[in-house]
Amino acid sequence: MSNTDTKNISQNWKRPNELIKLQRLKQKKKQLAARFKQTNNNENVVLEDKASLLEAKIAQKRKNPFAKSAENESKKARNDQVLLEQDDTLLAFINTNATTTEAFVRETPVKVAPAKLVLKSFDSNAFSQFLHQADEDDAIEEQIFSKHLPMDWSLKTRVRIFCESDLPTTTLKTSQMASGLTSFVRCIYSQNEYGMLDISPTTRFNQAAYYWQHPHLPWMTLFPRNSKDNIGITIGERERKALAEDWDFSFHGLFHLLRGLQCPYFYVCANTFTVLFRAAGTAGRTEMHALMTPSTRGIRSNLRQEGIEFTMPLKNDGGLNRSADGNYSEESGSIVTVENPDQEGVNTGGNDEQEEDEWLESLGVDEKEIRRIQTAHTRKIKAKEMAEDFSDNSLLLIEGVECQGFFSFLLNAKSTISSIGRLAGVPPTLLAPVAFPKATMQHLTLRSNKVRMDGVDYNSIEAKGIVLPTFLPYIFQLLSETKNTFSAALASSNNTLAFSKATQALTEDPNCSNTNTTEGTDAHQVFQQGSLCDCGLNEAVIECMCRTGQYSVALLERVCYDKECGYAWS
Repeated sequence: MSNTDTKNISQNWKRPNELIKLQRLKQKKKQLAARFKQTNNNENVVLEDKASLLEAKIAQKRKNPFAKSAENESKKARNDQVLLEQDDTLLAFINTNATTTEAFVRETPVKVAPAKLVLKSFDSNAFSQFLHQADEDDAIEEQIFSKHLPMDWSLKTRVRIFCESDLPTTTLKTSQMASGLTSFVRCIYSQNEYGMLDISPTTRFNQAAYYWQHPHLPWMTLFPRNSKDNIGITIGERERKALAEDWDFSFHGLFHLLRGLQCPYFYVCANTFTVLFRAAGTAGRTEMHALMTPSTRGIRSNLRQEGIEFTMPLKNDGGLNRSADGNYSEESGSIVTVENPDQEGVNTGGNDEQEEDEWLESLGVDEKEIRRIQTAHTRKIKAKEMAEDFSDNSLLLIEGVECQGFFSFLLNAKSTISSIGRLAGVPPTLLAPVAFPKATMQHLTLRSNKVRMDGVDYNSIEAKGIVLPTFLPYIFQLLSETKNTFSAALASSNNTLAFSKATQALTEDPNCSNTNTTEGTDAHQVFQQGSLCDCGLNEAVIECMCRTGQYSVALLERVCYDKECGYAWS
């Protein structure tokens, strides 16, 4: 064989990659021939099938994402060009027979944007539908409106007010700042008493943003007491003693102001509980009283040891109720005696237990077994009673002369000032709307801005801090004098929600009402307002605190005001 023949044979040899490509070309040709044959046999082929074949063919020609060299890419491009030239007949056939074309778009899942909060003008029907989201088959209940704002005794942490018209500005002039401070310190609310002071809405709004607090440590967050900002802060023994002495003096002075009707209410915020003291005449109660939430079996046992009587108005079944003679019962409506006050919830029943013991002894039961049975029974009762500890249902109500003993209990109890954990050694926070010994005057953080929603501009004022219950009635009365409509959103402290729940339950309870007729109720309310006329608050606020009857107390989260309809809330 000559060299030329060998050279020709070597040129006809194919590499493995070339052989694979040739095989693929043959397969594609066979597929095209089969498609032509099938198309000729079935003239009524649906257009969607042709489009799917074209899509599958194009998918086979896509670029290889794992290509490593430019040479392979160029070879693939040349091969694809050859295949496209061979497929011209198929494309021409599809174009000639298709009457319409369809485009197939693969959509990628897109995250739906959250719905925007749309603030519209006050609409009673829309507000009613928002509050009462009933089933489609049920009729939507009508929203309840009231000419007065209900009292909410829970502490708020944030209040935001919206109005289409202008709201009082938070940027104060010198005269407005000075007049607001003077009016708050001197408890001036009547226009006759203002004299030369500024009485603009901005000044009066600034006046309502002040409150009194003790103690005040700027580097600590004393409300809420469980704030994360208090981690890692320690106080020395000398500082703890000084704080305790100041707190005792301040607590004494504040309690005497309450007894003398010079302070309508104040709060004691400890690490594990919160107490609300209220003067006689507030919330329809004729005597001074205190509400404590939450409570535990240990606290209730300590109160019994001190001889302090209390009730649990939010406890439905198995509640610890006070009987007429001062004894306690574990079942509602029953009157039993407690021989050993150290064991809470144990119904001794005197003769009944002795008869049971004698009956067990007559059966030959050992004394140890009898003690074991009694211990197991006691444990069950204790477990049942402790089931609602640290909940709103564990709220305690102390009334009348018992408040003096409860005051002494808080002064001397070790649990009042925690010795471990966050704020160890820091006394409870005292909060009041009027001045008291060693108190520090604090101010809410006010911020005003404009919000544009649905093409409508709204003016907004946000107040952050410790919002006392008397803030809302005064501010809403101030705004209602000049505004036709406005609304507010409120954020409450969860630890104080039970105060409003208990007050509402006591107000609606017919057994707790002081009078039986409407005229008697009105006369009693007027008398209560007159007794608190020197407490240092506005007359409208005092009326709101002393009001009884329907819609006098409620938990407020959203409030809307309309000059024609009144207040609506949820």
